[in-house]
Amino acid sequence: MTNEKKTLRVWEPVIRIGHWTLVLAFFTAYFTEDDFMTLHVWAGYVVGVYLLTRIVWGFVGGKYARFSNFIYSPNQIMGYIKNLVATKPQHYIGHNPAGGAMVIALLLSLSATTLTGLKLYAVEDNKGPFALSATQVQTQIQSVSLISVANAEDNEDDDEKSELIDSEYKIDKQAEEFWEELHEVFTNLTLLLVFLHIIGVAVSSYIDKEKLVKAMFTGNKDIDDTYQ
Repeated sequence: MTNEKKTLRVWEPVIRIGHWTLVLAFFTAYFTEDDFMTLHVWAGYVVGVYLLTRIVWGFVGGKYARFSNFIYSPNQIMGYIKNLVATKPQHYIGHNPAGGAMVIALLLSLSATTLTGLKLYAVEDNKGPFALSATQVQTQIQSVSLISVANAEDNEDDDEKSELIDSEYKIDKQAEEFWEELHEVFTNLTLLLVFLHIIGVAVSSYIDKEKLVKAMFTGNKDIDDTYQ
C-alpha cells in the first residue's frame, strides 16, 4: 500500500529569504575580516538583523517556524538520530528533532559571534552600538589631561606618568585581545556547526528521501500521512 503524496507550503518567505541571506552574510563576514573591514562590519550587521528577526519570528511566525514546533527533548533527538542511523526514517513536516536542535545551536552561536564582534568593534574603533558616547569620551580625555598636567608640574613624577599611561594601554589591549579571542572562538564554533548542518541535511535527505534544500528554496514539501 502506498501513501498518496501532497504538496504543502511549509517555509514562509521570511524563513527562506532569511536563511539564504544569512548564509551569504556569514561567509562574507568570515572571508573579509582583515582586508575589507567595512564589508565585514556590514555583513555582521546583516547577520545581527536576521537573528533578531528570526528570534521574534520564532514566537509570532507560522506554525513550522515557531520554536514550540521544533524544540524536542534530548530523548526525542537521540531517538531520531538512532532511527536515522538504522535507516528507519521518521518524517516531520517542519524541522526534525536533530534539525531543530541545530537551529537553536546556530542561533545561539551566531548571536554570541555577533555580540562579541560588536564589542570588539567598540573597543578597537569606538563604533557600533557598544561605542562610548561623546560625553564618556570627553570624560576620559579630561581625566587623561588632568593626569598629564599634574605630572608635568612635577618632573619627579615622570616615571609615575609613564606607568599610568602604560597601565591604561595594557587595559585597552587586554580588552581587545579578550574580545578578539572570544569572537574567534564563536566564529569557528559557528563554522563547525554550519558544516555539521550541511552534513546532517545531506544524510537526512538521502535516508529520509526528502528534498530539504529544494524546500528551503520553494517553501514546499511533498508529504504523505507518515509525516508528523
